[in-house]
This record gives sequence, structure tokens and C-alpha cells, in this order.
Amino acid sequence: MKTNNILLALFFFIAEITFGQSAAPKEILGQILQQSVTVEGVNIINNNSQVSTVSDKDGRFSIVAKEGDVLVFSAVNLDPVKRRITTEDLSEAALLIKMTANEVELKEVIVNENANITAENLGIIPYGQKKYTPAERKVYTATSTSVDNLLNSISGRTTMLKKEANVEKKEALFRKIEYLFEEDYYTNRLRIPLDDIKGFQLYCVDDAEFAVSLNTKNKTMSMFLITELARKYLIILENEK
Repeated sequence: MKTNNILLALFFFIAEITFGQSAAPKEILGQILQQSVTVEGVNIINNNSQVSTVSDKDGRFSIVAKEGDVLVFSAVNLDPVKRRITTEDLSEAALLIKMTANEVELKEVIVNENANITAENLGIIPYGQKKYTPAERKVYTATSTSVDNLLNSISGRTTMLKKEANVEKKEALFRKIEYLFEEDYYTNRLRIPLDDIKGFQLYCVDDAEFAVSLNTKNKTMSMFLITELARKYLIILENEK
């Protein structure tokens, strides 16, 4: 009887050890794939212990878990995955977790459904019609018919409006040349005195060939032309002394 009690106690002791080993937390290694491509930055959390980690650049991760724990895998662009850890999982060298991309409907990424609707598409104006600046529109309106042309010519209004449009173009060119070259380019490279830079810029935008180079954004041509214009301008400054 005593021997039987000893054997029974030994059985329960071994069973307890075995159960304790299976229930003990263990570090689990794994890798995450999405269509055979490893995924970095996936959040992994053990729902039972609240331990968390993140997959590395090779999609690999390690986390402590035990049998029955639930691991949750989530990322912004992927459908979440839940995995309940089994005895087999604990005996595996590494877990392989496969995730799938979120299905995003087209309307969720459309900023403006009517982005391609323009006055040209609606037939309000012809395709390729010239676009006028405010000053140019005034000139066009003033000379659009023969009667308007005659009356505005007599009154001098057309001349005034053309001058206004010309000034507008010069201002646009002036802004371009200010943006194109730094101040030290004028003083160090072109030898233009600091106080004369603005005057030289106005002199440049009056040159038709240089104006074309600005409008076509041909910086190489602009740099070539401005060197010769600087030479001429320095002669003008010298003669004014």
C-alpha cells in the first residue's frame, strides 16, 4: 500500500512538471510574409500578456508566449491576423505568418471626381485658346470690334491699355530675373555696382532676346546674354560719369 502511494505521488509530480513545462512561457520566433514578400513594421501583440514587438526589415520577430495565448498581427495596409498558440507552435523552429493587403476602394483615394472637367471639356471655350493676362484682356476687349477699335483709338484708351499690358509683361520678366540670379552674381561676376543692380535688371528685360531666354527658362542662354549686356551697361555707366 505504501509503495502504491509512493508511485501515485511520483506520477502526480511528473504530471505536474510536464504540465508546468507546457504552460511555461517561451520565446517564439517567426517571420511575416505578404504574397511571398517579407513585411517590415508589423505590430505583434500577445493579447494575454500584452507583450508586444514589431517585425524587422526581413519580416522576422520574436515574442514570449505560451500555449493558448493569442497573438495579433496588424499593420496599416494589411488585414489583421490572430493566431492562437498551440503545442505544435511551441515546438516549431519558427512560425510562418501570412498576411494579405487591405482592399481599398477607388473612391477612398479620389480627391476630386470632377478634376478633369474644364471649360474646354464642356465646350464653353475652344481647345488651345490663348489665355490672356488681366491687362491683355482689357486690350483685347478694347479692340475686339471695328467700332470699339475706332472709338478707343480716338480717345487714346487703346494706347494706354497697351502700355499697361507692356508694363505687366516687364514686371513678370523682372520677377524672373530677380529669382534667377543672386546679388553677388551681379557684383562679383558681372562687376555691376551694388547700387546699379536694379537699373541693370531693367536694362536686361528691355532686351528682346534676353526676354525670350527668360520666358523659355533657358538659363544657359540667359547667362550668355547677360554677360554681354553687362559689358554694354558698364560702358553706359562710364559715359555718364
